[in-house]
Amino acid sequence: RESDHRAWTPVTYTVTRQNATVQGLIQGKAYFFRIAAENIIGMGPFTETTKEILIRDPITVPDRPEDLEVKAVTKNSVTLTWNPPKYNGGSDITMYVLESRLIGKDKFHKVTKEKMLDRKFTVEGLKEGDTYEFRVSACNIVGQGKPSFCTKPITCKDEIAPPTLDLDFRDKLIVRVGEAFSLTGRYSGKPAPKVTWLKDDIVVKEDDRIKIKTTPTTLCLGIVKSVREDTGRYCVTVENSTGSRKGFCQVHVVDRPSPPVGPVIFDEVFKDHMVVSWKPPLDDGGSEITNYIIEKKDTHKDLWMPVTSATVKTTCKIPKLLEGREYQIRIYAENLYGISDPLISDEMKAKDRFRVPDAPEQPIIKDVTKDSAVVVWNKPYDGGKPITNYIVEKKETMATRWVKATKDPIFPGTKFKVPDLLEGCQYEFRVSAENEIGVGDPSPPSKPIFARDPIAKPSPPVNPEAIDKTKNSVDLSWQPPRHDGNGKIIGYLVEFQKVGDEEWKQANLTADSCPETSYKVTGLTEGLTYKFRVKAVNAAGESDPAHVPDPVEVKDRLEPPELILDANMAREQHVKAGDTLRLSAVIKGVPFPKVTWKKEDHEVSPKADIEVTGVGSKLEIRNTVHEDGGMYSLTVENPAGSKTVSVKVVVLDKPGPPRNLNVSDVRSDSCYLTWMEPEDDGGSVITNYVVERKDVASAQWVAISSSSKKRSHMAKYLMEGTQYLFRVAAENQYGRGPYVETLKPIKAIDPLHPPGPPKNLHHVDVDKTEVSLVWNRPDRDGGAEITGYLVEYQEDGADEWTKFQTVPMLDCVVTGL
Repeated sequence: RESDHRAWTPVTYTVTRQNATVQGLIQGKAYFFRIAAENIIGMGPFTETTKEILIRDPITVPDRPEDLEVKAVTKNSVTLTWNPPKYNGGSDITMYVLESRLIGKDKFHKVTKEKMLDRKFTVEGLKEGDTYEFRVSACNIVGQGKPSFCTKPITCKDEIAPPTLDLDFRDKLIVRVGEAFSLTGRYSGKPAPKVTWLKDDIVVKEDDRIKIKTTPTTLCLGIVKSVREDTGRYCVTVENSTGSRKGFCQVHVVDRPSPPVGPVIFDEVFKDHMVVSWKPPLDDGGSEITNYIIEKKDTHKDLWMPVTSATVKTTCKIPKLLEGREYQIRIYAENLYGISDPLISDEMKAKDRFRVPDAPEQPIIKDVTKDSAVVVWNKPYDGGKPITNYIVEKKETMATRWVKATKDPIFPGTKFKVPDLLEGCQYEFRVSAENEIGVGDPSPPSKPIFARDPIAKPSPPVNPEAIDKTKNSVDLSWQPPRHDGNGKIIGYLVEFQKVGDEEWKQANLTADSCPETSYKVTGLTEGLTYKFRVKAVNAAGESDPAHVPDPVEVKDRLEPPELILDANMAREQHVKAGDTLRLSAVIKGVPFPKVTWKKEDHEVSPKADIEVTGVGSKLEIRNTVHEDGGMYSLTVENPAGSKTVSVKVVVLDKPGPPRNLNVSDVRSDSCYLTWMEPEDDGGSVITNYVVERKDVASAQWVAISSSSKKRSHMAKYLMEGTQYLFRVAAENQYGRGPYVETLKPIKAIDPLHPPGPPKNLHHVDVDKTEVSLVWNRPDRDGGAEITGYLVEYQEDGADEWTKFQTVPMLDCVVTGL
């Protein structure tokens, strides 16, 4: 029955089992059920459900959550998201359980004890470098459902992605003054990049006009009411630990130009026109000046009249003026974006204002020789018109008439070399300037000069230095003066001064006693320190002195020995026996070093010729023999030190005799020879050995091998019973060395061995005290005839054998048994 009705409704079928399915119920309604058992007698009492049952789909645990994804990974955290299960089990999800497992471990652990309903969670406190996997389960009123599929293993480390930059602006941007502009774009990167804006390599800072907005994915630099100073190269840098990206934009904020720069210069003024000039504006507004607009105004009127509006030059001719009137000039600069404020000139009267040039100042005379002089003057005021020529005149001091120095024009220079003077005469000079108006007044006359070559004192000598010294002298050297004063250098004066004294003493009394650029100052005191100086002398007198830079202490100069080796003093010197050995070296040092030649730290052989000169030393040994080889050393020594060099000398010769000649394995037709290499190979590799033999009865040696490289040889083809001697010698590229010979003759016979055992021993007769034995010959006789047979007997059970006798035949009767 329905819970809100009292009437019971029978189920439409009877069941014999202990369960039944009730159909036709209405979802959402509550019902009571009852059941009774029935037999042939009748129906028993009903049993009723204790509480109402609400008809609805059965409730189970939820399905597994879906789409578990890793959204972010750092070195100590992982952020995950997921979607709810497709089926919640018939009941609302009450919470989610997120679990993690460290790779390598078996169990999953809850990541939080808190109740979690959000489908996004950041697991923190993880260990950098560890690898985890995650799963999530949904819970409802029934319980916890199946976990989701696990994530892939996730290693805790900072995610790295190089920055990317996508800009919305181009390389160039032109903006009018007062307008706003913005530079925008998008970027990405892990870890989150740092965004920096620069203008002309300087960091951009926000203010009332400049705004910077940066989100995790977008960037923007905005400027309101732009000004000319906003022009520049803007750069945005997006940078993280993996790299950086840059974007650039050249922004031009343009405006009309500033006024031309004054003052207006009146280059030319005439009665009917003027020529004016000015300088370009300091700021062209960011755009090239396209033209200047020039206007004029008579100061008696208020009306500005146009002159031209189509010039790009910074100069202009102002025509159609009235003589005597005063005028002002007004100039505008124009570019693509407008016209500047004007530059207004001072007032200028229209009238001619030119005259002949002024007189130059008194000229100066230089570089006088016996027949010429150079006249130098300053440019005078040109009278308003450019100077086109100068006129130079000369006259002898006692004369009254001026004469032109040349008929050729003198321009634009302000100096002139006057030629053709008479040697010994006294002259004066004057200069006039000329322009298109005419010739101006002449300058005042110059100071009188005599026409003759000047002689001046020479300049000091160059780079004096002390180049050598002894205990009582110093050698000086220098270079001639750069200028001889137009007079021949007679010689030099050398002076010296003891350090601490004030008085300079002369080393030579007259300059002609030292015509060369070197001098030895003698008579000095050993151990004292002196200063030196040198003067050059010509007919005009002595030059200023040139000083040797540093004081010099008078003592013998010490230089440590120095060896410059010749090619024959290389580390190893090879010389053929019989040739001449030469060792030599160049030797330096002050005082000259003592020279010592040694061989193996002993005196060299008396046959060696040793020569020592002031510049080196040489050792020579003629007809070298092998014993002359060895380590030779050359030692040079003076108070400043010593130096030693060594050279290994190898005298190349024939080798010595082989060692330990031994004969073995002698046969009737052969024997085996062995030996060791010589102690001395003569300085060259042993190429082969020569082996010879000799019958003791013969005087002639016979070669049996001459090309063997081995230290052994099988001597074949010997005659049995003959006695032989053998000898061996070594050869290298310089010849054959001495032989080594066997100490005693070797007889060619096979070696003897004991014979084999007799064969087929048996008895042929037996008596009570004797036995008759026979046997056969052995298979081998050991290389010699058998001389007899030894017969032995042994009592059965005894250990020892008893000798009976030796018999020559193949039978024997053993008696005494």
